[in-house]
Amino acid sequence: MTVVAITCAALAAALLVPVRPRGVDRRGGPGRATLLVAASVAGLLLLRLASSVALLVLIGAGAAVAAAALWRGRARRRAALVVSGHVLATCELLAAELTAGRPPGAALDRAVRDWEALAPVAEAFRVGADVPTALRRLADDPGAQDLRVVAAAWQVAHRTGQGLAEAVDRVAQALRAASASRRVVEGELASARATARLVAGLPLVALAMGSGAGGDPWGFLLRQPAGLACLAAGLAFGFAGLAWIEAIARDVDRSA
Repeated sequence: MTVVAITCAALAAALLVPVRPRGVDRRGGPGRATLLVAASVAGLLLLRLASSVALLVLIGAGAAVAAAALWRGRARRRAALVVSGHVLATCELLAAELTAGRPPGAALDRAVRDWEALAPVAEAFRVGADVPTALRRLADDPGAQDLRVVAAAWQVAHRTGQGLAEAVDRVAQALRAASASRRVVEGELASARATARLVAGLPLVALAMGSGAGGDPWGFLLRQPAGLACLAAGLAFGFAGLAWIEAIARDVDRSA
């Protein structure tokens, strides 16, 4: 039971602690190792105070937290893809409007109708503020990082007197090519994600087959100390594998 308590506590702590991205200051909070040690101590205390039912509840809570974290990451990724599509559509619209001879302010107002997030940029142009700065501020949102290229093109055109329409059109062409490459990468990553989910679900198939063959795998997993330890370890490895696949996919997306 000691192994079960430590495993469950460590699993819960590892799933509750978010992984900070590179470049983020790590000061101001406890590290992952500190929380893992604290959770292990809590597991030892739980050993004396709780039963196997409480340990099973703790494993379930850790699995729920991990599943929610994966779901939130997937939702953030989808939202970033939607924003990226808005950025590309905005660049193409601005290029078309400017090429047609419309002033930049009118082109921005037209773009705001399709993407309301551009309202601060249009407002900055109306009051005579720095439009590239407003674009870079908006580019901090997930999926909108390509707006930094638009901001650079706007700034160069303003300083050199080069036609803004031509600069934005070149940016739109580059973003269109990058979007096509990103779609190819997404197609390649889809099979890897599907394989990872299939592998993660195979233990359930094995449990169902074991129950159909007259065994009692669920009773072993849910009522025996060794079974609880196997359940905690299996969930930890399963969620770790899914998180690893998602991390690899994010790195590929950033480099695409």
